[in-house]
Amino acid sequence: MTKIIPEEKARQGRRGVNVLKILVAGLLLAFVAWGVAEIYGEVIKAPTTEQGPKG
Repeated sequence: MTKIIPEEKARQGRRGVNVLKILVAGLLLAFVAWGVAEIYGEVIKAPTTEQGPKG
């Protein structure tokens, strides 16, 4: 005999709100890390000043 299970009880878990929060937080952290790396790259960039021969 086949058992009929309601849809609510057949689900593996609740809605994925917690997973969505973690994914969004990870994306925001990635953007922050990218921004810090960009700023750090600009700060450590060697100055490109050209000086002609002295004399």
